[in-house]
Amino acid sequence: MSIDKETARRVAHLARIEVAEAELAPLATELSGILGFMEELNEVDVEGVEPMTSVTPMKLPWRADEVTDGGYPDKVLENAPDARAGFFTVPKVVE
Repeated sequence: MSIDKETARRVAHLARIEVAEAELAPLATELSGILGFMEELNEVDVEGVEPMTSVTPMKLPWRADEVTDGGYPDKVLENAPDARAGFFTVPKVVE
């Protein structure tokens, strides 16, 4: 897949990146190279390959999925600029 200058301009706009007009052509070439590499990766046969979290075999730690209050709300609110009745207080932003 080939990326042209207009597509590179649109990608930059969507990514909220300011790109000078002179840099659009090199950006388009670079993006085309990335997409070409992605197409190469799609050709690799990965049938039977287990997903992995690391290059070394390891098991991720599990913890119980429990809702807690953290056990120390006073410490959490200690650094808040304004806290009242056990809650963070923020200024009103909608009128």
